[in-house]
Amino acid sequence: MGRIDDILKRLEALYPDARAELEYSNNFELLISVILSAQSTDDSVNRVTPALFADYPTPESLAEAPVEDLEAHLRPLGLYKNKAKHIKRASHDIATRFNGRIPESQSSLESLAGVGRKTANVVRSVAFNIPRIAVDTHVARVSKRLKIAEKGDVHRKIEEKLMQQLPESHWSKAHHQMIFFGRYRCKARTPRCDECPLKPWCRFPDIDV
Repeated sequence: MGRIDDILKRLEALYPDARAELEYSNNFELLISVILSAQSTDDSVNRVTPALFADYPTPESLAEAPVEDLEAHLRPLGLYKNKAKHIKRASHDIATRFNGRIPESQSSLESLAGVGRKTANVVRSVAFNIPRIAVDTHVARVSKRLKIAEKGDVHRKIEEKLMQQLPESHWSKAHHQMIFFGRYRCKARTPRCDECPLKPWCRFPDIDV
């Protein structure tokens, strides 16, 4: 069994049920929640979205919402003013360009306000079961520490290396497992190294990533 197989096996043992921790009931709510999660925790997003979606449950209604009201809903989140503008514009485009449905293609998703490659990858993976790897700060840190990526690699390069080295059938789940691992064990400043089952393949603290 190779190094990557060992890593995947141990991640599976740690987090067999890893999944998106954002709370949503349809693809529209998923997309808006992922947009809102930029530089905010999933917990903080989950605290504001119930009231937001109760008031504006569809792309059409959210597109027509006063931006001041959206800002009031999103005030607990970082960058809330920009996020209010983004979700309003994205909802308008979903309603007018995509007939109220969340598009499936990468290019269409990335054409929406507030949606970059990472957000599009999350939506394609979670909503449409398309194998993708979304690289956030946790995935990037874990990838570098486990020698899958190098210290200076940008997120797009890390994504390419993960897709090259991991079996496609594992992409979507491994993405969530690496997020859990980085969020709860392999933390940036205080990693729990003494109890880490992936320590044999880790180069921390020899290389600070």
